Amino acid sequence: LNVFGHGVCKLLPSIINDDWPGYSLELFNYPKHYSGDLECVYIPHGVIMDRTERLARNIMGDLGDHDIVVLCVLKAGYQFCADLVERIKALSRNSDHTLPMSVNFIRLKSYVNDQSTEDLHIVGAEDLSFLTGKVSSPAAIVDTGKTMKTLLKHVEAFRPKMIKVAGLLVKRVPNSSGCLPDYVGFEIPNRFVVGYALDYNEYFRDLNHICVISESGKLKYKV
Repeated sequence: LNVFGHGVCKLLPSIINDDWPGYSLELFNYPKHYSGDLECVYIPHGVIMDRTERLARNIMGDLGDHDIVVLCVLKAGYQFCADLVERIKALSRNSDHTLPMSVNFIRLKSYVNDQSTEDLHIVGAEDLSFLTGKVSSPAAIVDTGKTMKTLLKHVEAFRPKMIKVAGLLVKRVPNSSGCLPDYVGFEIPNRFVVGYALDYNEYFRDLNHICVISESGKLKYKV
């Protein structure tokens, strides 16, 4: 779920401080073809799962019994969206408080290497008329917020009843748009992270953990 609201996020993020060094790679399993390409494990997979369940519970509490459309933002948001939807489904199965959902997909691309560009490509958003009158909910990583702000403006044109955004990561950056998700997992320093479907030129999506890419990794996979 990645949809942006316009106020203060309802669920305060788990804040990772600027001086957080991360965990040693030796403490975790990761694909050995990435040896030398990573600095550290920044957020372990288990911590991501626990935080995602907390988000699911808050979303259920706020939106339960609404009929919502989940707008999964590809590619970086697919793993977060899938895990969040699964946890909401599990809560619905084991509670009288349900949240009917349908899932649709949209793709955004604005990065070249480790830099976000002004050239934003939106694929699959030509006709979002299925959002009209529904509660819409998009999902992803946010740095300046400009990309999601552009997407929000596009989504709003189809007149959904309500828009709520769930973002796994929000970066602290100097030129932030100030547009925060309603539900956010982690607030992190302005470091380039990969894994858990977050990529660097399509590499590292197969990492379970969120890791910091090394300078040698950036050079190895630079386009």
